[in-house]
Amino acid sequence: MNLSEVIEHLRELNEPVPKPLRLPTPDELSSTEFALGVTFHADYRRYLLEASDIVFGAFEPATIVRGGGHTDLIPMAQAAWRDMGLPRDLLPICEDNADYYCIHDSGEIVFWSHNGQTDERWPNLAAWIQQVWIGES
Repeated sequence: MNLSEVIEHLRELNEPVPKPLRLPTPDELSSTEFALGVTFHADYRRYLLEASDIVFGAFEPATIVRGGGHTDLIPMAQAAWRDMGLPRDLLPICEDNADYYCIHDSGEIVFWSHNGQTDERWPNLAAWIQQVWIGES
């Protein structure tokens, strides 16, 4: 599946919640990139702008809308880089019990355990969403 198909599938799986998330604005996306000193990969940028309001299953991917609490990307990334030894070329996109799924500058998704780097990886965000977020829920 490509990213468009995966986002469409996620939309079908979206679960109703008492306080729904909202999608970020392009300005919020730009200010988050600036605050972190990164440029988001095109796939991640698209996901944030089109699908980061989706709630499904046990995984809670990072959000960039202020007030995101434990899913707020800025403190999540800063803590991962500072406390977990995550290299700066990896941006955490989802925290799972002190482990992180991260997007590399190339668009590849890698799993970073609280014990360090692992061999688990996915070629792109669409594959990770399909195989891990949807597949394991």
